[in-house]
Amino acid sequence: AAGLCAYRVLLLRCGGALRTLRGCVRGLAAGPETHFGFQTVTEEERRDKIYQVFESVAKKYDVMNDSMSLGIHRVWKDILMHKMNPSPGTMLLDVAGGTGDIAFRFINYVRSVRERQLQRKLKHHQNLSWQEIAESYREDKLRSHGDSQVVVCDINREMLKVGKQKAQHLGYSEGLSWVLGNAEELPFDDDKFDVYTIAFGIRNVTRIDLALQEAYRVLKPGGRFLCLEFSHVSNPLLSRLYDLYSFQVIPVLGEVIAGDWKSYQYLVESIRRFPPQEELKAMIEDAGFLKVDYQNLNWGIVAIHSGFKL
Repeated sequence: AAGLCAYRVLLLRCGGALRTLRGCVRGLAAGPETHFGFQTVTEEERRDKIYQVFESVAKKYDVMNDSMSLGIHRVWKDILMHKMNPSPGTMLLDVAGGTGDIAFRFINYVRSVRERQLQRKLKHHQNLSWQEIAESYREDKLRSHGDSQVVVCDINREMLKVGKQKAQHLGYSEGLSWVLGNAEELPFDDDKFDVYTIAFGIRNVTRIDLALQEAYRVLKPGGRFLCLEFSHVSNPLLSRLYDLYSFQVIPVLGEVIAGDWKSYQYLVESIRRFPPQEELKAMIEDAGFLKVDYQNLNWGIVAIHSGFKL
């Protein structure tokens, strides 16, 4: 009887060990754990959930951006463009830029620089006839973007679809292309771009370290990395008010405007889980970038991080 009891104990222990082993195997198969807002999920689950979020909000994405930020997101993006200060001939990669906001600003900015260059050129040729001036002006206008190129890369087909429709409606075509791709594994050659931008997208990347390494890889030596993202508010009173607005108002706007409470609840939670300014700065440096710094906008509601591949 004693032997039988010992045998049963052994079987129970073995069964427990096997269940534990099966749990570990399932965990390994599912992948490492991470977060989706305030939920704990596997990396693969997070990628799927984020894809579904942006597939859901794509058509109302721009309207919601205006509603949530009271239009201030436009100012933040303008500041990003002025910080970049691109010149004609610049090759830009805009990652997670599906609806085209950064790309369109880039084209407008380069056209404006090109126009000023043309005006200065004509002022320095006062001895030309009006026919020669008109011909020179026409030739330069045909190359208004100055051989600049912007590639918009986004993992979500619906976001790209919205961006392409906007580009067609607004008349943007020259010097602009759209690519379906993952920020963690970009479909581009090494040392290809002068500037890499990611605006309000990096917090939705599952492996930020891989995305930063890819950014470094595709930039030319001397190329610049620019990231515009929600960050951590420095003022305690403003931080409390911001939390109140974020958790009590934004999901309601999402439900009323986009018919999607859950997606905007996640977007609010994702901001709170995103690394603060100094931590992100260290991650960018770990990826190999030098001269890394950041600029807080509106007391740190958003921040622009900048670095160079030197």
